[in-house]
Amino acid sequence: MTSMESAALYAGIFVIFFLLLKGRVGLVRSGEKVMFGDGGNERLQRAQRVQGNAVEDVPVTVIGLLALGALVAPVWLIHALGSTLVLGRVLHAVGLSGSSGGSPGRMWGTLLTLISMLGTGVACIWFAFA
Repeated sequence: MTSMESAALYAGIFVIFFLLLKGRVGLVRSGEKVMFGDGGNERLQRAQRVQGNAVEDVPVTVIGLLALGALVAPVWLIHALGSTLVLGRVLHAVGLSGSSGGSPGRMWGTLLTLISMLGTGVACIWFAFA
């Protein structure tokens, strides 16, 4: 697997992940009979925030992974950063879906996401100058 193929793998994983999050919002919206906004419904608000948090963090990091692929960064590095991001986002989604307060999933998910984002940013700068 090349660097670019590795990066594309994570882009594909997150396209599917986003579809799952979008589908979950739709199911909750339908189940709670709220067709616009959140209707003050906490369950729908949580589902929307799970999706919104992913939209805030994932795209810029995936762009970074694709840049690393284009810069022919080591495949192991792209997999380390990408899999950390996947694990972080899944943990965060599960943690926030279950509770609007703090939870281990939310805490670890946030931490792993931040580590992946920082690592991707630093790696992009490093390989741009290498």
